[in-house]
Amino acid sequence: MISFTSAQLDAWLAALIFPLTRILAMIASSPVLGNRQIPARVKIGLSVLLTLIVAPTLTDLPEIPISSPQGLLTMIQQIIIGIAIGFTMRLIFTAVEMAGELTGLQMGLGFASFYDPLNASYTPIIAQWMGILATLSFLALNGHLYMISALVESFHTLPIGSMMSAKSFFGVASWGGSIFAYALQISLPILAALLITNIALGILTRAAPQLNLFAVGFPVTLAVGFFVLILSTPYLAPLLDRLTQEAISTTTGILKTPAH
Repeated sequence: MISFTSAQLDAWLAALIFPLTRILAMIASSPVLGNRQIPARVKIGLSVLLTLIVAPTLTDLPEIPISSPQGLLTMIQQIIIGIAIGFTMRLIFTAVEMAGELTGLQMGLGFASFYDPLNASYTPIIAQWMGILATLSFLALNGHLYMISALVESFHTLPIGSMMSAKSFFGVASWGGSIFAYALQISLPILAALLITNIALGILTRAAPQLNLFAVGFPVTLAVGFFVLILSTPYLAPLLDRLTQEAISTTTGILKTPAH
């Protein structure tokens, strides 16, 4: 007859529940995998599968009962770590979509917006188009595999029972602040071209006041915007590759400094 004690049962549950909590938090907050259009059963199934693969490799797990206050605190710690990993990777898409919003507003397409189920809000069409390109490039560059690899590595650099330090939180905040600079870099060629176009239209209007600026300027602005957008699209993939590598480096860096 097989028998086991309550302490053994708590240890087995802790070895599964604590890693599962971190993995679930990462998948829920990560790009692509955390998309609202993906069914919850798929997310939970993927999380359980990753937990079954990762859990046997973990050693020196803390002997903390799940139902105890310390066990609840440990689960909260795992949620924070998982969200930090997913949030760091999601900021890549935030930069791209922000660049698309800036581009759309300058092109005069700020009114052309569609419902974005990922962010539960209305997003300009250029931002959605660039977001789709970013998603395809992210998958083609195996960004999702890098993200899962960083998650698995976090169990060794920041084991269960440890918490991120203040320096790690500052690293996440600094990475979030740099996203605005990346968004401006992505949209800068189009913004520069549209600025030159608007200056030229302003000079043309002053030289020929009889021209209808709204009838002439809007099609010209759209044409120039789409033309420069097509020219700059091939350079988006290398930039996304660099952003992905920097996001992975940032994630690895913030997980290597546990709090003491």
